[in-house]
Amino acid sequence: MRTWIFKTLAIVCVHIFFLNITVQAQTTKEGYKDDGELFKVAMAGYTFVNFDLDETLKMMQEVEVNYLCIKDFHLPLNSTDEQIAEFHKKLAAANVEGYAVGPIYMNSKEEVDRAFEYAKRVGVTLIVGVPAHEVLPYVNEKVKEYNFRYAIHLHGPDIKLYPHATDIYNHIKDLDPRMGICLDIGHNKRAGHDPIADLKKYKDRIFDIHMKNTTAASKEGRSSEIGRGIVDIPAFVRMLREVKYSGACSLEYEKNMKDPRSGIGQSIGYFRGVIDATK
Repeated sequence: MRTWIFKTLAIVCVHIFFLNITVQAQTTKEGYKDDGELFKVAMAGYTFVNFDLDETLKMMQEVEVNYLCIKDFHLPLNSTDEQIAEFHKKLAAANVEGYAVGPIYMNSKEEVDRAFEYAKRVGVTLIVGVPAHEVLPYVNEKVKEYNFRYAIHLHGPDIKLYPHATDIYNHIKDLDPRMGICLDIGHNKRAGHDPIADLKKYKDRIFDIHMKNTTAASKEGRSSEIGRGIVDIPAFVRMLREVKYSGACSLEYEKNMKDPRSGIGQSIGYFRGVIDATK
């Protein structure tokens, strides 16, 4: 047991201190880091709410993360086709791919229409959304029409709408199988639910994952670096492999959001260290 712990700590330290050094690694495509897993290490756009796109991409390059869930403060919902093309050009230059859009809040049919058309023009087929309960049937219709997947984001005990994975599942279980869950593991834990057990239980409906940790399994719990909290990250990584999850695991760093570089580096370094140590 001690040997495993020391091995984990050693690998984590290497990742934290040498994240900015070029490493020899297999790549999924030129310039993209391959972590040797079905799932991808990614970033949730909300992490960068206080930064423009150029600074966001710079921080992603520093930690060698190549996948981004796009937020509308970086690419507004009313962007022109020319603006979308320029956005993708910037991402490509930084070896970053936008794999989804959201979270997008939707309280009316008009907002649902706008979100789906936006995703289509951006060129992604996954929407992370927070739909009002009354528009869920309409979202279900749009999923069928566009052949998109739709992952409902949970927010723990902070708001009544979709507090945990089980609540989302109970709302979508009889809907199209492309209606799914964005499993925020920190918020799920804060709502008193086990993200590891829920990953296993709802594996067929989990289309996106937001990685964060928390200091307590209650509303009083605060977001923390991935390696500093009560969620068992090594056990979570082993469950990702067990259920053959093939989506993104996106760091959503919500601590020190105006100065997040250190926390992002620690979190991505720890996550990759655990990935290596548990193989």
